[in-house]
Amino acid sequence: MKPRIVFSLIVVFLSLMPALAPAAQRSEFRVCWSIYVGWMPWGLGQQRGIVKKWADKYGIEIEVVQINDYIESINQYTAGKYDGCTMTNMDALTIPAAGGVDSTALIVGDFSNGNDAVVLKNQSRLSDIKGQRVNLVELSVSHYLLARALESVSLTERDIKVVNTSDADLVAAYASDTVTAAVTWNPLLAEIAAMPGSHKVFDSADIPGEIIDLMVVNSDVLDANPEFGKALTGAWYEIMALISAGDERGRAARAAMGAASGTDLAGFESQLASTRMFYRAAAALDFVNSARLRQTMKYVADFSFQHGLLGDGAADSRFIGIETPSGVYGDSDNIKLRFNPLFMRMAAEGAL
Repeated sequence: MKPRIVFSLIVVFLSLMPALAPAAQRSEFRVCWSIYVGWMPWGLGQQRGIVKKWADKYGIEIEVVQINDYIESINQYTAGKYDGCTMTNMDALTIPAAGGVDSTALIVGDFSNGNDAVVLKNQSRLSDIKGQRVNLVELSVSHYLLARALESVSLTERDIKVVNTSDADLVAAYASDTVTAAVTWNPLLAEIAAMPGSHKVFDSADIPGEIIDLMVVNSDVLDANPEFGKALTGAWYEIMALISAGDERGRAARAAMGAASGTDLAGFESQLASTRMFYRAAAALDFVNSARLRQTMKYVADFSFQHGLLGDGAADSRFIGIETPSGVYGDSDNIKLRFNPLFMRMAAEGAL
């Protein structure tokens, strides 16, 4: 599954680059994705020819590339090697947006609704975490989830000790006698939660809609090439209709995505159960248009600033402008992350 790590050194690199020329009209595009329950549909859509079908409709070509390293995929997008990339809302803010790349959340695909959790060993109350060492991938959405969890019981990070632990090592670390608390995501979460004495004391369902999975595209490329946005969006909702179907075709599609992500149909459907997928464009549109999205991005920006993820020039959490349908959070003269509902609205209205 995708390591949800925030990596900000690329900001320094990009700050030294000259300003890029305005995007031109093109006919060939590249997008990348990494393995995670909410992004497996892109691989399926590529394999089944659905992305090609929609690209052909608009007279363009779209190459869909799987990159096994999640952060590397975002770094390559930020460096301009891809026109679009799957990522979380927090990483969209702290990597490309903080690096000066104007980016648009073209498709809001889902949000974590239990796929991420705080787990304690032999203790069942979140408040018991006080004074403990907590193993997690530092500066990731797991770290963000922990901060929100602590806030809910009037604690702060000063009341615990964060222990940075690679996602590759987290399950083994938790199995040791010395680790008593961890924060992670599925499928690692399922392994940890199944260990004797484990208790999930807070999960992403307690902050619904805050850990959001997106297809992010370069805003300048999108503005110059709206056909790119139409094709991607049209393909996505055709894929959604396929994987949400209750017939044999839908089950086969879900089984294929499960196998591609290292599990089976039952395992993949278990992950889907703790993911709020927006199978219909109208549902995604309602979510994006809600005023709550702006509040969520304020939480994310506050956390990111407090942990130094908005760049050295950031004086406060409002340094980067985040545009939502309900208004801008941050500096309206420095908008670098946009939640644009236009293409999802077109899909909802059958106008693609």
